[in-house]
Amino acid sequence: MSPETIVIAGAGLAGAKAAEALRTEGFGGRIVLVGDEPVRPYERPPLSKGYLRGESGFDAAAVHDADFYGAHDIELRTSTEVTALHPADSEVELAGGERVRYERLLLSTGAAPRRLPIEGADLPGVLTLRNVDDSDAIRTAVTGGGPVVVIGAGWIGAEVAASSRQLGADVTMVDLVDVPLERVLGPEVGAVYRDLHRDHGVTLRLGVGIESFGGAGRVEEVRLGDGSVLPAAAVVVGVGVAPRIDLAAEAGLEIDNGVRTDAYLGTSAPQIYAAGDVANAWHPFHETWIRLEHWSAALNQGPVAAKNMLGITTPYDKVPYFFSDQYELGMEYRGWAPTYEQVVFRGDPASGEFIAFWLGDGIVRAAMNANVWDQGDNLERLLRARAAPDPSALADPDTDLADLAGAAA
Repeated sequence: MSPETIVIAGAGLAGAKAAEALRTEGFGGRIVLVGDEPVRPYERPPLSKGYLRGESGFDAAAVHDADFYGAHDIELRTSTEVTALHPADSEVELAGGERVRYERLLLSTGAAPRRLPIEGADLPGVLTLRNVDDSDAIRTAVTGGGPVVVIGAGWIGAEVAASSRQLGADVTMVDLVDVPLERVLGPEVGAVYRDLHRDHGVTLRLGVGIESFGGAGRVEEVRLGDGSVLPAAAVVVGVGVAPRIDLAAEAGLEIDNGVRTDAYLGTSAPQIYAAGDVANAWHPFHETWIRLEHWSAALNQGPVAAKNMLGITTPYDKVPYFFSDQYELGMEYRGWAPTYEQVVFRGDPASGEFIAFWLGDGIVRAAMNANVWDQGDNLERLLRARAAPDPSALADPDTDLADLAGAAA
């Protein structure tokens, strides 16, 4: 009898950590890890930060050492595209027609940058950021001289703008929002990032849209919706990503803002699981489907999917988490607050050291620690306990967060 085979379609962080977990949990069968990039799996956060600035190399971003996959008998197929899923036959099809049979399949196909459907979007010098090659191209463009225009004031746009300024470029950031990161953090905390970028010399053109890109042979200018024109030696478009659902959709899996899964990361098709950016997973704590485009979901969902593929029943219920480093401001955000009624600050945001709490129905729905590194566990406890403390206690630095969390629990 041939050994069981588990195929992992997508060789990013989620896929690599799933493969690692399969071996850690004792799976002795065949593992085929398929990725369309020419390099071994790596983490993406450095691409907009240290790697982009040239402060760290690829090996620092790689998930595992180069010899890990061979040492653990994991078939890592780089530069290889999965072109179709055949659930009825329990097979995946690769470019060139090869079919690989599986007993279980994990979809960790990630996401792709959204592009602007406007004139000039295909001009050379209009760049997006998703992979190592993209980051290399942005570094070359940013350090080549001339003004840089960043389209989008979300996480990618804000981090690329910060790194570009740190590399010495003249940077303009453009978005329809009133403050950077408004869609995630709201206007109160977004204002902190507005001031941060402004203080570091970024020109902010907020509340205005993009009309087109122009140039003779490559991008030279950005035309805005108000009629103004920005000179541009390079443009970085960071307007979000779309989950790579084509394979799953064509195979008939349930799709809803990604590949929909249950709390165990199982999809609507038997023996097929999903993890990372592509997975819209039922979250048992928040009692809704959540698709997270963040490092923590890829890091943690891959191993949970691996356990469930092996029959080790494990729900994915980690509190959503992400982090960002821009200039001297580092932060961690925990929780889920798509809507909220109040933001409470502990500490002065202008000082660069503070905690922000997002409250809905009086309950702490999310919390962000900025340059405060000793309260992560207490913030987690507050969220898990669905704490509803007096806002004045949250704001008071003399009130121990551990006591608030303990009282709520």
